[in-house]
Amino acid sequence: MSGAGNDFVLLPAGRLKTAALKKLARALCPRGTGVGADGLLAVAKAGPGAVSVRYFNADGSEAFCGNGSRCAAWWAHRRGLAGKKFFLLTAAGRLPAEIASPERVRMGMPDVRGARLFFKGKFPAGVKVLHFLNTGVPHAVVPVPDLGRLDVAALGRALRYNPAFGPAGANINFVRVRGGRAEVRTYERGVEAETLACGTGLTACAVALTLAGEVRPPVALTARSGGKFSVRLKPAGAGASGITIEGPARIVFAGEIQR
Repeated sequence: MSGAGNDFVLLPAGRLKTAALKKLARALCPRGTGVGADGLLAVAKAGPGAVSVRYFNADGSEAFCGNGSRCAAWWAHRRGLAGKKFFLLTAAGRLPAEIASPERVRMGMPDVRGARLFFKGKFPAGVKVLHFLNTGVPHAVVPVPDLGRLDVAALGRALRYNPAFGPAGANINFVRVRGGRAEVRTYERGVEAETLACGTGLTACAVALTLAGEVRPPVALTARSGGKFSVRLKPAGAGASGITIEGPARIVFAGEIQR
């Protein structure tokens, strides 16, 4: 499946245990030797009006993934596991999902608390402003004047494990606001590379830029792939509530694997 270029291998969860899912993620996600994906989704019906979603990064680590969860929602709807409005049970909690239109899903996101604007630390040259917040996973938001010429891989890797973010590190988002729209490129931990879109990263940019007075909700955003997203939110002190993200989700192909 693809969420604006953020791509996933999706499996019906069945009876697969955590260790097996981690192993599958490491085997299937490499683009040279496997199917090729940013991560793996294990999805199952979880009672009336609910679908469970477990996400594993390409390195096998389990986390919350915004785009992955939206993709899982579209798949579950297509498979008849859920109607147009239901709940996703994720690592970030119970989140509402709604099929906005064919191949387009709107999903609630966790509230953001304690966003740290103009976060201070020892950062590489060229990083003049950095915001730090958690949208289900930790994200740094770095405004830049030119996204096209930016070496996202090098600068993202240099920031990824910065001591200011704690031992787990953070995902790194580079953002430019132009014509009222935020353009975003993201270096994702667990993938350890730039991805073509990142739902939690786009949400982090929308929240940080709103709190900094750079944009007003609903926030229009464009991912690296060109995919269009919209994030709605209500500023609440040093954070935000009532957050939703809407964007594309589509099934690219279906097949079988031999294990």
